Amino acid sequence: MRRIAMVALGLLTTAGATSAQTGEGQVSLAIGTQAPDVELQDLDENDVSLLALAEGKPMLIEFWASWCEQCEALQPQLDTIHETYGDQVNIVAVAVAVSQTLRRVRRHVEDAGHGYAFLWDGKGAAVRAYQAATTAIIVILDEEGKVAYTGVGPGQDLVAVVSDMVGGR
Repeated sequence: MRRIAMVALGLLTTAGATSAQTGEGQVSLAIGTQAPDVELQDLDENDVSLLALAEGKPMLIEFWASWCEQCEALQPQLDTIHETYGDQVNIVAVAVAVSQTLRRVRRHVEDAGHGYAFLWDGKGAAVRAYQAATTAIIVILDEEGKVAYTGVGPGQDLVAVVSDMVGGR
């Protein structure tokens, strides 16, 4: 019995460490989990299925806000991923409806000229479904829509993660 408990504890510890590549415990959904689909809105207020934007490719999802300094610190990596792997990986920024408006998000995207999709999570559907307790959370899905990576904050090496993911293609 004791051996079973030790094995179970080891599995839980390993799962927690691999779920969040930042080493801070699980962030968002567990690795290997089928990603939930949620209905959000594009910046023109049209309903959009989040997973439909994957188009059969891996997808990087960032839970984002215009006021988020950590999101701003992640931006150079997202730009590099978009420029280098944009034909192999889709990027989607999910704009959370905390202390920002759809109008403010639109203005930011227009000013910054990002080349990837921004969706508005006005009702918190994606935040709840992906257990995103803060901004600057990254969830990377594989081409089957399963969670392959999660992490939070600017200390992530997202370029390396994406490179490893698509390296064999």
